[in-house]
Parts: sequence; structure tokens; C-alpha cells
Amino acid sequence: MRHWSTTLGLADKLVTEKDRLFRLILLSSVAALVSCTGTAEQSAVSSSSTEEKLPNILFILSDDHAWNDYGFMGHELIETPALDQLASEGVTFSRGYVPTSLCRPSLATIATGLYAHQHGITGNDPSRLLPGGKQGETYQQQRAEIIAKVDELDTIAELLGEQGYVSLQTGKWWEGSFARGGFDEGMTRGFPNPGGRHGDDGLTIGRNGIGEITDFIDRAKAQDKPFFVWYAPFMPHTPHTPPERILAKYRDQMYRGNPLPISVAKYFAMVEWFDETNQQLFDYLESAGVKDNTLVVYVSDNGWVTNPSMSERFLPRSKQSPGESGVRTPIMFSWPERLAPQMRAEVVSSIDIVPTVLAAAGIEVPSTLPGENLLPDMLEQSPIDRTAIFGEGFAHDMDDLNNPESTLLYRWVIEGEWKLILSYDGKNVSYQKYHKDVLAPPRLYNLMQDEHETQNLASEHPQIVERLSQKLTEWYPLKEREVLQ
Repeated sequence: MRHWSTTLGLADKLVTEKDRLFRLILLSSVAALVSCTGTAEQSAVSSSSTEEKLPNILFILSDDHAWNDYGFMGHELIETPALDQLASEGVTFSRGYVPTSLCRPSLATIATGLYAHQHGITGNDPSRLLPGGKQGETYQQQRAEIIAKVDELDTIAELLGEQGYVSLQTGKWWEGSFARGGFDEGMTRGFPNPGGRHGDDGLTIGRNGIGEITDFIDRAKAQDKPFFVWYAPFMPHTPHTPPERILAKYRDQMYRGNPLPISVAKYFAMVEWFDETNQQLFDYLESAGVKDNTLVVYVSDNGWVTNPSMSERFLPRSKQSPGESGVRTPIMFSWPERLAPQMRAEVVSSIDIVPTVLAAAGIEVPSTLPGENLLPDMLEQSPIDRTAIFGEGFAHDMDDLNNPESTLLYRWVIEGEWKLILSYDGKNVSYQKYHKDVLAPPRLYNLMQDEHETQNLASEHPQIVERLSQKLTEWYPLKEREVLQ
């Protein structure tokens, strides 16, 4: 097991008494089985029995998917019956967030439970301004250096592997081959192989069926092993190439009083196509007899708002933005055997996924993880004791690979009804047109009254701006960057 960094810039979190009590309850049956065995053979039988009690785990990670583009979130046109059913059966946090609204750092957070400034993967690529450009030797060397960061981190696949899980990677995966992420099996060969930037062969999952996943689950069942599946299909991400049978449902539709542009219709159809693949997964879990003891976790890596006049392009204030359309996403946990259906309004973050899943698997949550173990409160249907959540955004291209501050563009905090966004003077060499609205003086929004962030109230509430700014400083202090005023 790799060592957790002791220089994360945050004080170690104390494990609460509730967490301790929960782990004792969850693990009591395991201890009882082991304590009553008298021979090595009996112990092996008991170990096998406890492994069967561990939940299987399925991560479903959609890609470039707006927070309100689901039936259960109230969309007027998009049909998502599979995810609607998941929402009705599990615990749904309608106000979930990812700290960083760019796919690579966001996925690295989901895989490690760390913020981007902690795991160090803050952007998608090295700087395109390096000598020789994207084809230059320095650029390729830095690509390898960024990937190497995962070698120093404990991933969810590795931690579950220590508990006897077998794991499979499919879909989006930026950090080299699947093996570097601690997966036993996978589809992505990774850089420097052709197409290895963010998934290569893995990107066919979903669009070309889910056979790799169902075959893997069959093998895990045959071995009596609990399984962990990373399903991060390249959906509804571009290219927006939905089947005509789905696109026909959205083509020429009226939406909010206007004809639906074809670029938007294709994106809507991609969301439904993605949902169809989830239905295939859920049907298979049911037919394989493993649905009740499978913990399904759903989250999107970042938001997206389609440009109505340009095919396969997004609008500012969505992807790469600190706005709600960039960082907000529903987060769902479905475990039919243990979790009662709940629709919850508390704010949660993708940093909470790793500690929650580890707890469900009977693994002690490392104190260095900044997220919350949500499982006790989901089981007890009790309020989550949290005052604020945080996020940060960096330039698409990394600059100083070992200094996250070098490309820091914004940080944000949500406390109660208030959301504060501060922008910074980090180096930014690409996608500048998408950051014009980001690189601005402090913005304060009342999300309960203005969830689309149309009215900046910073000048009206300077005391709130000051208080929330101090919370960002306490989250982690900056050494170099200055707030834009």
C-alpha cells in the first residue's frame, strides 16, 4: 500500500465517534466468524463467507453532462428512465458537486478522494507553449511526468484490492494504463500507446455495448469475489453521434418556445443513449442476481451547456467554469440491500465518494482524506454535519507540474444558501474565451433564490464576502496567487 502524503496542506481529519461505531457494527459479523474458527481450513471458509457479504461496487461516471439534464431533475424533454429509477431506489443528492470542472482532475479526484491541489493533476495536458509544441520532446516528457503522479497515490481500486476486490477499468482514464490505477483488468492501454491520451480502447465502452463489463462480472462471480467496476463511458461527451432512432425523438422539437437547434438535439439524444447503457447494466445486475448487494455510485465529471450555434461546442460558464453549470451534478448511492430511498437536499461533493465506498467495504477511512463518509447518515437517514464545501479550478494546460498554484484560476465555497467565487491570476494559455467570465472580481450568489447565478450580490454583502474568503484561506492558504479585484 502506498503511503499517504503528510504534506497535503490540510490538518488530518479526526475520525468521528459515529464513524467508529459504524465500522464496529459493519465489521462485527466478520470478527465473530473469524473468532469462532479453530483450524486454518475453517478460517479460510469463514474468510470466503465474509467476502461474499462485501458489496459489489459499480461507479457510473458520465462525461460532460449538465446537472439538470435528467428526467428526475426536472428536464422538460430529455428522457432518462434508467437514472430516474436509480434516483428513486437509492439515496440521491440533488445538490452534489465536483470540486474541479475539468475532466482529468475531476476523475483523478473521484479515483483518489483528494482535491486537485493535493493529487497534483490540475489540468488535462502540459502547456502547448513548450518548445516544439504538442509534438515536441518536452511536451511528451511532461505528459509522462503528469501520469507518474498516480504512482504516488492510493487509488480506490488499490484500496479495494487490499480487501479482496477484483477490479475493472472501462471508459475514460487519463493516467496511463489501467494497471497504474491499481485495476486488475482494464481496457485502456494508455500513453505512450496510440490514442492513449484519455482512454484509447476504453472509450468504446457503452457506445459499442457493455460486454467487457458483463464478462468481467461473470468471472468475478465464478471466483466468489466482490467486484469493483469503473464505468466512465465517453458519453454524452463529443462526438455527439447518437443513433438516428434516438435523435429522431429530439429533432425538430420545440424547447422553451423555440425550435431546438440540431447541436442541442444531438446532445440531448446522447444523454438518452448514455441512459440506455445504464439500463443494460442494471438489467444485467438483476439477471445475475447481484443487484441487491451492489453499491452503485453515480456522478458526472463536470457540467456542459451546448452551444446552440456550433456543433459539439460548449458555452462559457459551463465546463471549466466555477458556475453551477460547471461544478454541480447529482450524486447517487444505490444499495438496495442496505440503503432506503431518499431524496436529499444537502450539499455533498465527489470527494465524499472514496471515504463512503471504503466504509461500505469495511475499510478504515484514512484520516488524510478530506471528504466525508456519508454512509452512516445515509443508513440512519440523519442530517450530514457539515458547514461548507469547497472547489477550485485551474487552467486546461498545466505549467509548473509541481506547483498547482501556477495555474490557479478560481476557488469557490458554498455555505448554506451562499456561494462565493474568487478568481486568481494563474497562468492560462488556452481556452481563454471560456474564462472571460471566470476571471472577474469576487462573485456572491444566493443559490436558494438564484440557482442560475444571475445576480452578483458581493457589493451588497461585503461581510459575507469577507467571511467566506477567510474560509477559503483556512481551507488552504495561497503563497503566490492574488485575488482579482
